[in-house]
Amino acid sequence: MQIEFIDSQMATVNVGGTRRDVSIAFIDDAAVGDYVLVHAGFAIKKIDEREAEETVRLLNKLAGHARNENPK
Repeated sequence: MQIEFIDSQMATVNVGGTRRDVSIAFIDDAAVGDYVLVHAGFAIKKIDEREAEETVRLLNKLAGHARNENPK
């Protein structure tokens, strides 16, 4: 997710138009524009843009695979 806004120890992050508020307490030097991995409402690691794009691609692939295995 990409950081769009920071207010103290909280940030608004976005991926694919989905926005969430997450804690950035674990990231010392978080800045607007940074990409972060998020788990359970916490940014846990900064990553570069290439890694962010690859992560989104893999998650979308997994989501598509799961939908194909469980048709309604």
